[in-house]
Amino acid sequence: MAEIRGDAPIRVVITGMGAVSAAGWGVEPLWHALRAGRTGVGPFSRFDHSRQRTHLAGQVPPGPPKTFRRHPGWNRLASTDRFALFAALEAVKQAGLGRRLDEVTAGVFFGTSTGGLPEAEQFLEELWSSGGERGRLSHLASHQLNAPGDAVARHLGATGPVFTVSSACASAALALEDALRSVRSGEVDLAVAGASDSLCTTTYSGFNSLRAVDEKPCRPFREGRSGMSLGEGSAVLVLERLERALARGAEPLAELLGAGASCDANHMTAPHPEGVGAALAVSRGLEDAGIAAERIDFFNAHGTGTLLNDASEFSALSKVFGERASRIPVSATKSIVGHLLGSSGAIEAVATILCLMAGEAHPAPGGGRVDPTTPVDLVLGEPRPLGTGSIAVSASFGFGGANAAVVLGHWSRP
Repeated sequence: MAEIRGDAPIRVVITGMGAVSAAGWGVEPLWHALRAGRTGVGPFSRFDHSRQRTHLAGQVPPGPPKTFRRHPGWNRLASTDRFALFAALEAVKQAGLGRRLDEVTAGVFFGTSTGGLPEAEQFLEELWSSGGERGRLSHLASHQLNAPGDAVARHLGATGPVFTVSSACASAALALEDALRSVRSGEVDLAVAGASDSLCTTTYSGFNSLRAVDEKPCRPFREGRSGMSLGEGSAVLVLERLERALARGAEPLAELLGAGASCDANHMTAPHPEGVGAALAVSRGLEDAGIAAERIDFFNAHGTGTLLNDASEFSALSKVFGERASRIPVSATKSIVGHLLGSSGAIEAVATILCLMAGEAHPAPGGGRVDPTTPVDLVLGEPRPLGTGSIAVSASFGFGGANAAVVLGHWSRP
């Protein structure tokens, strides 16, 4: 069991997880893809991208199972909200909770970057093609950024606080931090925390115009890398105090030991070249957890595959871990599911927990050697065994210099 700090006896555990990604609908297909090092980035059909510079993305496959399509109100939900609701329902089911959470104080803490933008784009396209005469107003019903979290709260009957975080690619990790604080303080009995984002023309075009997207599936920290691969999906985690989880007979999956955040205060899009803000977020997460840097056994990197981000991240690792920066096993989940923007920190937290549960770090797909200028110990080929009681960091760094990191520990019953 992971060490905890002596001045914070309140322990928070994860009792349920749900996921939607390019790997499929559910946590199980995600783990199969992660363990096999199989990328879900490829040709996609979400919208017309014939005039774009690149033509790959991590698109969620058709679905979900019919039981979810029969969920009340499903047909009226935007794609981002559907991803969020599926992941939330999967998470609360695994946690041994009912579909309605109104008998407890349950809070919803959600991150997103696009919200209902895909449907808003459809509305504008209809308006444009009709000469401004018509557009389905239903396409605007979920355009606001708080829609995914609100949809989850509404369908689960969660009567606690509903928070929405939209701080670029750090959104989901920041939502997890908010959830951790709320559970620790006793504000909520349990927290449903996660994020959701969908592919849309606006973000795809924007990153293409920045030339930040690779023409091939992204290869973080590798020689010859030239950008990210965009993806879509959702991930949700159920958080609650350890004593409450054990009292109701739940089996914790992992422990959320701590979280930290920072801002580069440097540039609108470029990370700090020396990784100062990223290092600060990781250090604050370790301090919050009461964990020394040398206790970290595994690092799930932000790892976008862009030249600047990967270089900045390695600089941050060097600041936090010193000479161990090139020896800590590193996984790059975006090489499997793509970059889920505001939702990336949630899907990567789930991936990290799955690795801790299995006792092995997942490999990154693709060929080529690790770039000698960013010499991380990237897991390649086969899963890398992890020691018993491992502790991991999952990091998320976004535009505007928004940085966040969560510290997760392997769970084993005392």
